[in-house]
Amino acid sequence: MAIELIGALLIGMTLGLLGSGGSAITVPVLVYLVGHGAKQSIAESMAIVGLISVAAAIPYAKSKLIDWRNVWYFGIPGMLGTFIGAWLGGIAADAIQLAVFGGVLIAAAYAMLKKQMTIDDETTALHRSPVWKVALEGTTVGIVTGFVGVGGGFLVVPALVVLGRLPMRLAIGTSLVIIAFKAAIGFAKYQHYLLAHDLSVDITTIFVFVLIGVIGSLLGKSLNARLNQTMLKHVFAVFLILLGGFVILQEGSKLVWSDAGNAAETIAVQTRNELNAHN
Repeated sequence: MAIELIGALLIGMTLGLLGSGGSAITVPVLVYLVGHGAKQSIAESMAIVGLISVAAAIPYAKSKLIDWRNVWYFGIPGMLGTFIGAWLGGIAADAIQLAVFGGVLIAAAYAMLKKQMTIDDETTALHRSPVWKVALEGTTVGIVTGFVGVGGGFLVVPALVVLGRLPMRLAIGTSLVIIAFKAAIGFAKYQHYLLAHDLSVDITTIFVFVLIGVIGSLLGKSLNARLNQTMLKHVFAVFLILLGGFVILQEGSKLVWSDAGNAAETIAVQTRNELNAHN
């Protein structure tokens, strides 16, 4: 239980520090440490990260660090994309879904390491991308995050900085609101899938992770103003690469062994049929 509580604390701290990354930890913790199934873990992750994001966004809102223009232009299309992605995730094999999840983590880490995403406050309102481009990016991010069951802050924050031309801290506060909206849609869609397959989320797990995660998010928010943002990004990117690599190896091996087992079974069946035919 102690490991799960530490994981919940880290989920909240990463959300408070970076406005992202909470669900990058949540899904692996629920699958590999708590032992829940992939679909249940993804639904629980949506609920946990969504509720923690609401709590984490409150201090940013009080400090006027939320850009509502980008919440609507990025967030509404993102909700539609999340619904589509969650539908695709419901019909995908668990191992494939988690392997794609690992790939998304590595891609996000690469994007974070490749670009220096800092913009002066004075230039925030200048040279913003067209609304259609922001909306298209929001939809795309929504599909990806809905499929793999993450809030998508590690994709939303870079997009808000690059397309919305937001300073890092304003992008973080804005991303938390967008994550909450998308998580609500994703959770509702996965609930529909779970009910159709006589499955359900664990309310106690969600409650414990949210409670500890909110405490972590408040701690992360207080540390955010004192730490170097570039260093935080680089450390988090390395963490995403390691975590993504672990998930890909873990789930990829399942796919390989499954394919090998299916091939062996097919050969055995063909051999049996040939022997029966000769007899």
